[in-house]
Amino acid sequence: MLSLLIRVPSLPIYLVCSKNANMLPEHKYGRIERERRFLLDQFPKNVTAVRVRRITDRYIDGTSLRLREQSEDGGPTMFKLTQKVPARASGPQEGLITTIYLTQDEFCVFAKLSAKGLRKPRYSVPPFGIDVFEGELAGLLLAEAEFDSAAEADALMPPSFIFQEVSADTRFTGGQLVRASRWDIQTWLLEYGIRLGSP
Repeated sequence: MLSLLIRVPSLPIYLVCSKNANMLPEHKYGRIERERRFLLDQFPKNVTAVRVRRITDRYIDGTSLRLREQSEDGGPTMFKLTQKVPARASGPQEGLITTIYLTQDEFCVFAKLSAKGLRKPRYSVPPFGIDVFEGELAGLLLAEAEFDSAAEADALMPPSFIFQEVSADTRFTGGQLVRASRWDIQTWLLEYGIRLGSP
């Protein structure tokens, strides 16, 4: 049997493996996340939610991974594993986000890992998802909107029910909120003139 040895030029591995040689290696699997976040002092009146999802997030200790269980009336429960890598830039860019969908059995494997959790229903009031936190963070209301481009994010005109933008305040990201005490949340909200009511 003959062996055939083929020599190829020495190239960086990401150029050899990538379909698009212009794609940066750190962008190969993750997409840029552009998001603006806002505090609400109360749930908005006279708005209609087009969709309501119940979300339970588990932030796996010692990692940048989030395990999510998401359900809504009349629909299947979805399970997702997400990694968020901070890479802030000017404007709404938060970083890189990569998500994979899991089966329930796969979810159960990851759910055995040590983690801290958040629970919230999310009300879709386009272009916002309004999170109404439960448990230790009950009373905290956050509205988020995601965008495909920086220009689209800049063009957003917040409606009257928005109280204060906190896009640049990393304390109001899920990865930070999950580690915060109720006292922390009360203190942070007071800086914006919001009082956190009783849970």
